[in-house]
Amino acid sequence: MTRENLENTAVPDRQTLEWHEGDMPYSQEFGDHFYCREDGRQECGHVFLSGNGLPGHWQRPGEFRIGELGFGTGLNFCETWRKWKETRPQGGELHFVSFERFPMRPGDIDRALSRWPEIDVERQTLVAQWPEKPSGYVTLDVGSDIRLTVVCGVAFDEIARFSGMFDAWYLDGFAPRRNPDMWSEELMRLVCDKTVDGGTFATYAAAGFVRRNLEAAGFAIERRPGFGAKREMLCGVKSTSHVA
Repeated sequence: MTRENLENTAVPDRQTLEWHEGDMPYSQEFGDHFYCREDGRQECGHVFLSGNGLPGHWQRPGEFRIGELGFGTGLNFCETWRKWKETRPQGGELHFVSFERFPMRPGDIDRALSRWPEIDVERQTLVAQWPEKPSGYVTLDVGSDIRLTVVCGVAFDEIARFSGMFDAWYLDGFAPRRNPDMWSEELMRLVCDKTVDGGTFATYAAAGFVRRNLEAAGFAIERRPGFGAKREMLCGVKSTSHVA
């Protein structure tokens, strides 16, 4: 069942979770884990940070804005925040904006991220500020130069009305075969239209229809070796000749 199909049925305000291997969340609605079973934190570094050329691309003054499809447990944010603190440029600011239909509760986020001591500080700060029942725009100023905004709602609608452009995207919805509408050409075109010229994306997904939709949207695509058991991943850049 896709995310959009779920939106047309009577669903709770959060997903029904199972916990595998003690602290790994699994969505019953989507039939998928929230991150790879090998090591979700390292996958974030391999796919989303390296795939977007980070931290290199944020080495400039001013705001750098990352967009994410699917906040999930907040793992990508916490690992990105950890890396930002190590490499932040003088005069730089990071705004991490994530679009999430079914936000988790703080206790579930805490449990899901507890396996990684490397992000203990980030996890504890996120959980302490995270609302018990998140809705609308959740904006957290977690540091003097880093801000998190989680937009709760249907991704297409919320991205369409979001004011501002993005320098990089983490495309991290549930697996394309489990949630194909989250990887549709319509949504990928909107993502590209909301990307600055020369902006980038990265994703663990490498399905043929995902690659074709991203190309049709206006991204130049590169295939790279995937993380762990995944043979390939995709990343790319918005062509400066692309017209929204």
